[in-house]
Amino acid sequence: MEVNKEKYAADLSSIKEARARISSFIHKTPLMTSESLDAISGRRLFFKCECFQKGGAFKFRGACNAIFSLDDQQAAKGVVTHSSGNHAAALALAAKLRGITSYIVIPKNAPQCKVQNVVRYGGQVIWSETTIKSREETATKVQQETGAALIHPYNDGRIISGQGTISLELLEQAPHIDTIIVPISGGGLISGVALAAKSINPAIRVLAAEPKGANDAAQSKAAGRIVTLPETNTVADGLRAFLGEFTWPIVRDLVDDVITVDDTEIIKAMRLCYEILKVAVEPSGAIGLAAVLSDTFRTNPAWKDYNQIGIILSGGNVDLEVLWNSFSK
Repeated sequence: MEVNKEKYAADLSSIKEARARISSFIHKTPLMTSESLDAISGRRLFFKCECFQKGGAFKFRGACNAIFSLDDQQAAKGVVTHSSGNHAAALALAAKLRGITSYIVIPKNAPQCKVQNVVRYGGQVIWSETTIKSREETATKVQQETGAALIHPYNDGRIISGQGTISLELLEQAPHIDTIIVPISGGGLISGVALAAKSINPAIRVLAAEPKGANDAAQSKAAGRIVTLPETNTVADGLRAFLGEFTWPIVRDLVDDVITVDDTEIIKAMRLCYEILKVAVEPSGAIGLAAVLSDTFRTNPAWKDYNQIGIILSGGNVDLEVLWNSFSK
C-alpha cells in the first residue's frame, strides 16, 4: 500500500526523496536494545535513538529537508520559524549548513539548553510570549519584515517527509517489529513515521504517546476533529503544541491509538533511559518508554499481542544544570 499523495501532505515517494536530499547531512541514528528493559516491559523493545541526531533531536531531519528544498532565490532571504526549542535549533543548524540566515521565534518559557543550541548554531533569536498565538503572530511579523520563508515546526509537507525518514531506517534496522510508539505534539513526527511505516508494512501498528497534561491528540481522535486546549501542563516541553491541518488527517487515519501518561511516568522512563540504556533523553523523548510501561498499555487486551515494539527516543536536549550543581555541593 502506497499512501495517496493527493490525500495527504506527504507520501512514501516524498519521504524517499527527502532521504536522498538529506542523507549527506544527517546521522543515521543507532538502534539500541536492552534485555533489562525487555524484562521490565514484558516485550521486545527497539529504541531508535534520535537523541543522537545532529542538534540532539529528530527535528534536524525535517528542517534539513525543508531548507534544502528551497530554491536559491527563496533561500537568499533566509528562513523563519517558531519553536519551543528542538525545531528552532534544527532549523538554525540546517540554515547554517546552507549558509543562509535563520530567524527563530522562541517562547519565553523555553528551556535554556535549547535556546543555547539556537545561539550556538547562529540563529537570530526573537522572543515571544508563551502562547501558540503569540508565537505565530511574532513569526508572521518577522516574515513580513524580512521576506524570509516560513518553515512551520510540523504543519508542512517537507517537514513531515523529513521526519518520515526515521521509519525508512528503523524498518531496515528492525524489519520484524509489529508496532511503533511515537511521541505526539503537533504531529509532524508521527505523521511522517506512520506514512512511511504503513506504506512499507500495512499491518504495522502506530501508537502515539502523549502527556495527560497536554492530551489534545487523544481528545481529537475521540472527537473526530482537531481539539485544542486552553493551556497545557506537562514536564514534556516539546509536546505542548496542537495538531495542524496537514498532520491531523494523517493522525486521524493512520495512528491506531493514543496512550496518555502522567509526568511521574515520564520522569520514571527518563531515569530508566539514564540508568539502563545510559542515554540522556529529554521528557518528550522518554514518553514512548513511559507508554509501554504504563498500566494503560499493559492491561489493555487489545495490545496484548504487540510484542516487537519500536520506540522513538525523539530527543536528548535536557537541561542538566541541576544535576551538575548537585555534584558540586
